[in-house]
Amino acid sequence: MTNILITGGAGYIGSHIVEQLVKNKKNVIILDNLVTGYKKLINKKAIFIKADIKNRSKIKKIIKDFDINSIVHLAAHLNVSEAEKNKKKYYQNNIIGTKNLLEACKNTNVKNIIFSSSCSIYGNVKGSVGEKRKPNPQGYYGYTKYKGEELVKKLSLKYKFKYGILRYFNVAGASPSGKIGEIEKSHGHLIKNLAIQSLKKKPKIKIFGNDYKTKDGTCIRDYVHVSDLADIHIKGLNYLQKKQKSFILNCGYGKGYSVQQIVNIFKKIKKDVEVQYQIRRLGDIAQVYANTKKFKKILKWRPKYNNIKLIIQSAIKWEKKL
Repeated sequence: MTNILITGGAGYIGSHIVEQLVKNKKNVIILDNLVTGYKKLINKKAIFIKADIKNRSKIKKIIKDFDINSIVHLAAHLNVSEAEKNKKKYYQNNIIGTKNLLEACKNTNVKNIIFSSSCSIYGNVKGSVGEKRKPNPQGYYGYTKYKGEELVKKLSLKYKFKYGILRYFNVAGASPSGKIGEIEKSHGHLIKNLAIQSLKKKPKIKIFGNDYKTKDGTCIRDYVHVSDLADIHIKGLNYLQKKQKSFILNCGYGKGYSVQQIVNIFKKIKKDVEVQYQIRRLGDIAQVYANTKKFKKILKWRPKYNNIKLIIQSAIKWEKKL
């Protein structure tokens, strides 16, 4: 039987992956320190252990006790602006934490690891970006993800595991089940912010930077529905188990939307929206969207929820429940 450890499994993306794994009758062990994870998002059919990836001996014990053979590593700090201001915190958690987790796999039955990375490792890109592009992270958060990838590649040879590195583009929306969605507000995610404002009589939306070199001056991003992203992890795990070949893939839909475009769609859903233009945020890049050719070919994947209006509406629906 497959025993799968999900670090950060009480978080936004982790809870969606756990939901799908449980549905597929897998044994799931969640490890989360509940700093940005929530008890409310913990799946009742999974085993939950409150622990921190900075504690190597505890992780090692969990891997051995539960005979873990696959790991999905999501536990990380992920606020792009905060990373610029508090590099030590991000270094300790995202880089040292990842190293601890990988070293805890030594002399265990762990055969497959999926690492949650980010499109921010590419830096500024004109047009769509493919996996072969040389990483050039502009911000410190992107740098910690790039270092995490390097550790995964290096230690996979040493400890004999296969890996899947998934470079997420902008994750948004909430599960169609209505049971889980994004709770944490501190990450500064645009669609989460829209959902929060949707509950107010007079919504105020902040757009950070309208002087980028893009068609309307605002940042361009590739938004992917969280349930589609969870499905990619399941397909990635299956691929590693069957083919025993490591891979690096971009996870997006291959379409860029500017912040202004997203806000304009929101204005059609909600009346009386006030838009406030602010200065650029630290660490933000002008534009990035995925080239998805390799990704579709390797995982034979097709999106189910790639409709931007549906993504925004699912986030609003979840926010009302909260």
